[in-house]
Amino acid sequence: MEKIIYADNAATTPVKKDVLQEMFPYFSQHFGNASSIYSIANNSKIALDKARNQVAKALGAKSSEIYFTSGGSESDNWAIKGTALALIRKVNKNHIITTKIEHHAILHTVEYLEKSGFEITLLDVDQYGMVNPEDVRNAIKPETAIVSVMFANNEIGTIQPIEEIGKICKEKDVYFHTDAVQAIGAVDIDVNKLNIDMLSLSGHKFGGPKGIGALFIRQGIVIDNLIHGGGQEKSKRAGTENTPAIVGLGTAIELATENISAKNEKLKTMREIICNKVLSIEKSRLNGHPESRLAGNSNFCFEGIEGEGLLLLLNMYGICASSGSACTSGSLDPSHVLLAIGLPHEIAHGSLRISLSENNTIEEAEFIADKIVEAVNRLRAMSPVWDKL
Repeated sequence: MEKIIYADNAATTPVKKDVLQEMFPYFSQHFGNASSIYSIANNSKIALDKARNQVAKALGAKSSEIYFTSGGSESDNWAIKGTALALIRKVNKNHIITTKIEHHAILHTVEYLEKSGFEITLLDVDQYGMVNPEDVRNAIKPETAIVSVMFANNEIGTIQPIEEIGKICKEKDVYFHTDAVQAIGAVDIDVNKLNIDMLSLSGHKFGGPKGIGALFIRQGIVIDNLIHGGGQEKSKRAGTENTPAIVGLGTAIELATENISAKNEKLKTMREIICNKVLSIEKSRLNGHPESRLAGNSNFCFEGIEGEGLLLLLNMYGICASSGSACTSGSLDPSHVLLAIGLPHEIAHGSLRISLSENNTIEEAEFIADKIVEAVNRLRAMSPVWDKL
């Protein structure tokens, strides 16, 4: 096989060397349980405090508002279930608003709550995957407990009008949560300016380790616990803290949120190289918003081919890409995101997501573009239906 070119950074990213170096002492040297009172444990507690400050600084939050979790899925579940269960008990609010293009950590959570008697509103998006803030406003009612809109879509890269939605939620006195798993390190985030009440993130999406994330919960907001047990995380999230991973998360988010503009300029240049060549292919299209999108994301559809065959060919060329969310890669169903933006099933099946990082090069972008063209043409030449389209 040729040199591997990794272009699936929306699925996961490699742990950065500086991150790994910071983590290493906490596996064996500073191994103490942060809940204990002796000096070895105190080293762990100091490390947790430092990481909490690093995450808070990256979000414009207070360190007391950051709670460590196992990742984005747990954070999403906690934000939605915790709010729903707390508010239905306290003030009888049983209505949840989200969108049709959310990550399944949100969609499956609200499906579960719907079976328990909660009312769910799934907002439509336009052809670019954009939520209309006025649709949010019109959907809010006295029974609404929480609005959850993802910051940037994991498949098509569309960045939502988070500030406008946050302002509406604040005006309506409704909690606003955003799944920002894909946005950290790609967009400048200030939870106060954006009126965000809760925010989910996951370390492995920006150079940190897998299995660690965080949930920002604005001071004064009290939601039910998701995990019960000991008194860790100020008695809000039980379980012995994963100190090495937390240290890694803190270092990774600090590195990821430096020089975002400069990184995005490089990513946009590489994305345009790919888009310009790939969109010259007959009956191809770019999915997602043309401007308000993640700089490293390009999501394409090609009529007359299956996405799986395209991925297999690209893999033969040494290119790692995906057809959408890594969490549904084993599913035969077309992407719910692509269906939500209006694509028919037969076109949504032929999707390809290229998600780049600053580790990629201009030469790699050119190679990716050439090989996509080659692969699409090869598959269409073998297709029994292409000539009939």
